[in-house]
Amino acid sequence: MRLAIIGAVLLVAGAAAVAAGLLPWAEVGALVDRVAPIMLFVVAMTVVTELASEAGLFQWIARRLRRWGRGSSLLLWLLLALFATLSTIFLSLDTTAVLLTPVVVTVTRRAGLPVLPFALTTVWLANTASLLLPISNLTNLLAQHHLGGMSPAGFAALMWAPALAAILVPLAFIGVVFRRELRKKYARIPVGRIRPDATVSEQRDTSPVTDRVLLASTAVTLALLLPALVSGIPIWISALGAALALLAVFAVRRRSALSVWLVPWSLLLFTSGLFLVVEATRYLGAPALLGQLAGQGEGFFELLRLAATGVVGSNALNNLPAYLLLEPLAGTPLRTAALLIGVNAGPLITPWASLATLLWHDRLVKMNVLITWKGYALFGLMVVPLTVAAAVGALAVTGMTVGAGP
Repeated sequence: MRLAIIGAVLLVAGAAAVAAGLLPWAEVGALVDRVAPIMLFVVAMTVVTELASEAGLFQWIARRLRRWGRGSSLLLWLLLALFATLSTIFLSLDTTAVLLTPVVVTVTRRAGLPVLPFALTTVWLANTASLLLPISNLTNLLAQHHLGGMSPAGFAALMWAPALAAILVPLAFIGVVFRRELRKKYARIPVGRIRPDATVSEQRDTSPVTDRVLLASTAVTLALLLPALVSGIPIWISALGAALALLAVFAVRRRSALSVWLVPWSLLLFTSGLFLVVEATRYLGAPALLGQLAGQGEGFFELLRLAATGVVGSNALNNLPAYLLLEPLAGTPLRTAALLIGVNAGPLITPWASLATLLWHDRLVKMNVLITWKGYALFGLMVVPLTVAAAVGALAVTGMTVGAGP
């Protein structure tokens, strides 16, 4: 509700800018042409992931991960980190924040392990692992359009090294800071009962799967969707096809799960208003003011300067408007990649820096997991400079070979 209210305010402000002539209708039309396919993709993928969760796919994977952990906290953590990374890369950072967080909390609680290192791993990787593919983050989709529709393979060729660095550095940080917690052992005997004090989310995430046909159909749909998303077919077409297929299966097997609330209305309202306001700000010349901070070159320090500007903008505003405001200053593929490092791997300090972080915290609150924003910010202030510097360094070393391409 709060997100929807903010979105409505932004939408009214943007409409006022258009009505006052501050933003021409031609610019609004160009904005709609650019973002409409992206928003359709976001809606379709949200429906897919919500129905996958309803089918029990994520919970099925979580139970297997607990078993594969073999009683080792460290091995379980690495497996959950791998799951969070793959979920972020192929299903987007918001999917990881929304659907994986309850699974992680439930698995760690039932294993008798501290939640904090696992919860931090989830939200950090939800942000930092979102560099590899266009589908991983809304900012990447905007950048793909900015780069003339670069193919997913070309995007990955440009971003693989900084993406790898942005994954490994936060993991190394957590591994060192929480080394004692990650040395613990847990019982490998599966828990067969739901605790009387378990929350609804916990009960849902640990209940046995009752419809194997629904689970199998969902798994097959995702197995077909993932390669389609990186095949070069417009991603909104692939995602929409998967969403329609799952809606058809659920209409037969579990009609009660189908609801208009599968569509992320609050997110759509918020994002639409944000796009409109930021477009008005861009048209009025805000990027020119930021150009002095972002630099112009493609050397390591110039790329780091642009990435750092993205970090500051993300944590001051939000990563999406930060990217939109700084995009005109990127220019080349290499500088666009540096900007993505700043706005994707940098939003780990303030709670509003990315929508994924807000969604993650909301899920934790609903499951009675208390993590203070002060503590979160302190950890972020330590890990962000290390992560961004390492990712920019990796980009500077490997990006020159692919950054010159279209």
